[in-house]
Amino acid sequence: MKEKNQKEPSIELFVPGRLCLFGEHSDWAGVNKTINADIVLGRAIVTGIEQGIYGRAQKSTLFSVTSSLEACQEASFSCEMDMGKLRETARQGGFFSYVAGVASYMCEWYHIGGMHLEITKMDLPMKSGLSSSAAICVMVAKAFNMLYGLHLNTLGIMNIAYWGEQRTPSRCGRLDQACAFGVSPVSMVFDGNELDVGRITVKRPLYYVFADLMSAKDTVKILADLNSAYPFARDEKADRLHEALGPDNQEITGEAIACILAGDAQKLGELMVRAQTVFDEKVAPMCPEELNAPVLHSVLNDQYIKKLTYGAKGVGSQGDGTVQLLAKDSETQKKLIDYLEKKRGMTAYALTLRPNKQVRKAVIPVAGFGTRLYPETRGVKKEFCPVVDKDGLVKPAILILLEELEAIEIEEICLILSRQERACYEDFFFKPISEAHYSKLSRQMREYETTIRNIAKKLKFVYQEEQKGFGHAVYQAKEFADGEPVLLLLGDTIYASSGSVPCTKQLLDVYEQYGQDMAAVQSIPLADVPHYGIFSGVWENKEETVLKLTQIVEKPDCEKAKDFLAVSTKKNAENYFAAFGAYVITKAVFDRLDEAVRKELVNAKGEVELTDALAYVCTKQGMMAFVPDGKSYDLGNAEAYRRTVSEFGL
Repeated sequence: MKEKNQKEPSIELFVPGRLCLFGEHSDWAGVNKTINADIVLGRAIVTGIEQGIYGRAQKSTLFSVTSSLEACQEASFSCEMDMGKLRETARQGGFFSYVAGVASYMCEWYHIGGMHLEITKMDLPMKSGLSSSAAICVMVAKAFNMLYGLHLNTLGIMNIAYWGEQRTPSRCGRLDQACAFGVSPVSMVFDGNELDVGRITVKRPLYYVFADLMSAKDTVKILADLNSAYPFARDEKADRLHEALGPDNQEITGEAIACILAGDAQKLGELMVRAQTVFDEKVAPMCPEELNAPVLHSVLNDQYIKKLTYGAKGVGSQGDGTVQLLAKDSETQKKLIDYLEKKRGMTAYALTLRPNKQVRKAVIPVAGFGTRLYPETRGVKKEFCPVVDKDGLVKPAILILLEELEAIEIEEICLILSRQERACYEDFFFKPISEAHYSKLSRQMREYETTIRNIAKKLKFVYQEEQKGFGHAVYQAKEFADGEPVLLLLGDTIYASSGSVPCTKQLLDVYEQYGQDMAAVQSIPLADVPHYGIFSGVWENKEETVLKLTQIVEKPDCEKAKDFLAVSTKKNAENYFAAFGAYVITKAVFDRLDEAVRKELVNAKGEVELTDALAYVCTKQGMMAFVPDGKSYDLGNAEAYRRTVSEFGL
């Protein structure tokens, strides 16, 4: 039976399978630390893969799942949103036990209605150690979260998927649900029932291949035999297993994370070989019938394969299930797949872990009259108002901002201004000072002239012919961005980091981890909320510096903010976050601005708003916010300028 409300909007979903790169078995081994305190923390590196499960979901009065895919085995499933009935289905096993397990958990702990989920496509290999069961569990949890606005972060979705699957006969480990993080590697630490997850920034492309060995393994027996050594080792074989999944694994995964961060693929491959050697010597003896794995080792010892790879190892519970290999480059990746399929008769897949696009361009809108700093702005643009920097030099505010971009190695800088304002910038950055003036400068200041000339080489000018709002100004840089992510800064704002890393560099580092449009934000008092765009969401990291945004609202009233936009932290139950004055925006934001300009999607003043474009992108594909360790100072009005002059640089 299929029942769904046709009037309800639907959402599109994709959840990848997952590949454990290092640390297989350490998740359940680490759980045993609750009983045996001497057990070393479990640690794994897990990534989503490019293959996965696709679906479409919408609200319904029932909980139902349908699919015409052969891989789904059963045609459809439908049940009332009744925790007892759903849990009974989960206990029975089979494909739909997973979706029923998660739905029963949601029904028990959340006030929600039903859902219809249609599984539209599946290119994820089943029963290959890639955790297709965890992927469908994550999809159900993710769909409920999106449909009912539950404001769960990624770790929350993972936990629901895990406990939902625990209600089935599957009894998966904690690392399986890492697929919730998408196609990017994460570090997972298992300390009893506690789980820590952190993203790993990929610095250079890693060209993996994984392949179905087209053999067989008994996962149930493998896990049973290995589990017999826990929580306490009773003989030498068990001791060696504890060593392998404990200190040995800690050391190898730690070094592997460092290799990924450094972009050292060759050493990463060597660690794969080392990890497999430890597994063969210390883990396999616990279940030799399954873990001697002749097919796996025939691939690992294949001399042609060795020429194409930096390293290789087994996957998941290991045995003759799946192999993963790290190719030397994209060409050898293709050769490896071709060889495995044509010569070895195996089904092989590519997995390329790529860095998020690096931000090498910055955009700074500086057009504007500076009305609130009149009469100073009759003769001086507000961004040229003087501020004493931390080096003791008196600089125009815009120069302090540009100097920070020079320090963090931004390659191109686009200034958005009116045509008549260009002369001001030409005079300052491109016109050399007189010989008489130069001769009176100190050595330090003469050297600083070189800094100004270097900054000038990076400047490009784009014109805003009509002042139609901040979003309209940013839109003028669409051609300059050329599809790349850009760092967007405000021309009348400068930043003071609390440490050695500039605020803009902090923002770019976090963008590299998450790869989504991102706004830097800062906490403000509730009374100030009506003057700002407010960003609300749920914390993605335990440090409470990264928010997964759920809402962006332009200048809400205090009552609405108090009811719907407050963000809790460990220190304060109610926090309100406004723009810090720095963003990383991608093509998606420029596309929305383009649509707003063409269709005249404007506010009451006839202006195109950036906040509207950000809110649209947040709803459609997600967006993050980051709280820098520092302060922003602006020159927007007399009081703000007074504070900037008195505090900045101290």
